[in-house]
Amino acid sequence: MAETTTDTTADALSGITGDAGQVAGTESSLSNWAGDYVTDMLGRGWAMADEGYQSYTGPLAAGESQLQSQAFQGLANLAMPTMDQMTFTPGSFTDQGVAQQYMNPYVDQALQPQLDEVRRQAQLQQNINNAQFAKAGAYGGSRQAVMEAENQRNMMQQMANLIGQGYQNAYTQGANQFNTEQGLGLNAATQTGQFGLAGLNALSNLGAQQRDIEQQGYTADYEQFQEERDFPYKQVQYMQSLLQGLPLAAQSTSYTQPSALSSLLSSAGGIRDLYNTVFGGGSTTDTTTSA
Repeated sequence: MAETTTDTTADALSGITGDAGQVAGTESSLSNWAGDYVTDMLGRGWAMADEGYQSYTGPLAAGESQLQSQAFQGLANLAMPTMDQMTFTPGSFTDQGVAQQYMNPYVDQALQPQLDEVRRQAQLQQNINNAQFAKAGAYGGSRQAVMEAENQRNMMQQMANLIGQGYQNAYTQGANQFNTEQGLGLNAATQTGQFGLAGLNALSNLGAQQRDIEQQGYTADYEQFQEERDFPYKQVQYMQSLLQGLPLAAQSTSYTQPSALSSLLSSAGGIRDLYNTVFGGGSTTDTTTSA
């Protein structure tokens, strides 16, 4: 027969005790060989971080060059054509009074010598005819009258032809001059319009260059502002980087001081003593097993 006794009360109390103390923290220390170096490095880093921001006082953008300034000023002073100068209104040579403006005003003066020559030749021919009629004894007759009339008609025909041809040439030359001036006017208006458009295009291109140059300055100023604004945050990151990767040695762990209850329960027989103290006696359960 074997007898086994199990103390259930002690077992129950031992489950609530836990460990004698809790971990309070862990502390690492530098290796002895690197202590002086790390201390000096951290001191230098702190001094550099404490210097403050050193702003750049020079120009942040190149700006426009001298040649660009001259080009900008020259184009700005350039006189642009007006709308009237770029507009052409065509005319007509047959409009009232236009032909007279372009025809040679000296047509009559140019024709007069030719007309005088026709009259002179007609008079010479008349003298010859009169002499022949007088020699033949027919001077003053009907045949002489017919001959004089024919001679007069021929003279008038020649004079009419001269005058018609003279005015025809003057009209043709005037029309040609009119057309030439019309073409020149149209060409001038076209070229003026092309010049105006080219000038506007050049102004637009140079204006874009000026805008880009000014934008470079604005961008540089804004980037400088961002750099000054972010400097304190970068210094914090810099100080944090000094603490990374330091050569560490052994670590030490600290624990909290155990309470009196923990000490009592952790000692030999502590659980049973506590039970006897609280309840005035022990309580055991005896289990007998017979074989």
